[in-house]
Order: sequence, then C-alpha cells, then structure tokens
Amino acid sequence: MIKTILPDLFSFDVEWIPDPAAASLLYGTEISDVRSYESAMQKLWQENGATEDNPQPYLKTVLCRIVSIAGIYRHQDSKGVQLKLVSLPSDVTVAEKCHESAILTAFFKAVGGKSPQLVGYNSANADLPIIVQRGIVNGLMAHGVAKRPNKPWEGIDYFSGNDAHVDLATILGRYGQIPSLNQIARLSGIPGKMDVDGYAVADMWLRGDIQGIINYNEFDAFTTHLLWARVAYFAELLTDKQYADEQRLVRELLEEEAGKGKKHLLKYVEEWDRLQQATAKLYGAIAVK
Repeated sequence: MIKTILPDLFSFDVEWIPDPAAASLLYGTEISDVRSYESAMQKLWQENGATEDNPQPYLKTVLCRIVSIAGIYRHQDSKGVQLKLVSLPSDVTVAEKCHESAILTAFFKAVGGKSPQLVGYNSANADLPIIVQRGIVNGLMAHGVAKRPNKPWEGIDYFSGNDAHVDLATILGRYGQIPSLNQIARLSGIPGKMDVDGYAVADMWLRGDIQGIINYNEFDAFTTHLLWARVAYFAELLTDKQYADEQRLVRELLEEEAGKGKKHLLKYVEEWDRLQQATAKLYGAIAVK
C-alpha cells in the first residue's frame, strides 16, 4: 500500500509498438516504407510465439518502440495542489519530436530535473523497464532518473521498490488476481478503455495517426491519476475533502485542456459522469433480501 504522497508526483502511461528496426537487426527483415514496417512487425510476432489463436503475442518490451508518454503532473505546496497534463511528443507536426529518442530525452530531463514520485499501472513490469531499455538502445543519458542514492533518505530511487515509484497494479493484486486497469477503473466509477485499446496502437502508428495515439494515452494518464487518488484515499493519505478536491482539480484540468482544443477529453468527462452515476446506483441497488 502507498505510504506517502510526495510534493511532486507524476501519474504516467506509456504507449509502444513492435519496433520495425528490431526486426531488421535481429531477423534481417527489410524496412523501407510503411508496408515493410507492417511486415517487420508481423515478423517480430511470428518469431516470438504467434499462433493462430494469438497472432499478436505480447512482446518483450526491448523489442518495442515508444511512441507516446503522457501523464498528470501534480505539485503541492503551501498554496495548494496544482495539476498539469504532460503529453509527448509535444507537437506531432514536428517529425523530430516524434522520434523515440526525442520522447525519451524529454521524459528523462523532466523527471530527472524534478524527481517526482512516479505512479503507474503495471509500470514496474512494463512502463519503467521499457523506458530504461529503450533509453539504452537509443544511447541516451538518463539525466538523473537512474541515479541511486547510497541511503534511502538521501534522494529519490526509482528502482528500490519504495514509494518513489508506485505501481498501482502490484498494490491491488498479485499474479492471477491483478485486475486490468480497465476493470478496476470502471468498477470504481472511473473511465477505462475508450474508443481503442492497446492492440490498436500499432495500426494507428502505421496510418500515421500519432495524435490519435496521444489522445488515447492521455485517457489512460487521467485514469491512472484518478485511480491513484482513490487508492490514496483508501490508504487514508487523503481526507474526504482532499479526495473531493483532487477529483475537482482533475475535472477542471480536463475542461481546461478541452477548451484549448483537446476536444476528445470531453468524451472522458461524459463517461466519468455516466460511470459515477451508474456505480452509485448499482452498488446501492444490488442486495439480498
């Protein structure tokens, strides 16, 4: 269970696809255009356990390319709590910013510079490892993210299993009892998967729909943060008022970003309202008499 809430916190999610370059380097697959990229992805799946029933098996993260990182940055000081939406790549119209190395460099500099408490879902097994692995593959410097203090109280350590990195999935279950983010979120009155799921990201990338991937990634970032707040409330780290205020701040951020042009976030607000009403009604109505 969560022990503490640090002044700076980043609830994040990462989206990735099978890496065509990995297929070329490991299996000699030729890559030159979009059609060959798709063939390269198929080669990765075929060489890593694809079957007729499961044509796209889960790949080791090192064989995948990061295409987006999104998160909610939370800062708390004497003035209160402030939330900010962070989305990478920051501008899909600039090709260089969409490169994996640019996405990772921006993430490393931001996290390494502020050392926030990281919050993810299955992030200990997937999101953080792929960030490390692909950072190494791209020959990047971690800018403080990988730095480990000699003693726990001497600084942030994202690799020690302490509260510097909170993986909500490992808090909520073990082995076969770990719920999916979609399951635990929707049952808690929080939007889960909307419009697309992770299996569609590769097709979106092949179509050049990077903005669509970012939109989907932002949905998961908001869901992760709302679930973190609910877990923190359960752990008595947030009072009734603080939990209500956190949800209000998330709603205000959603509406603010929608007002700036991110109209897809209005769908999130609508689904959030619907699920809150549905869960309140259903959990209050089902009873054995």
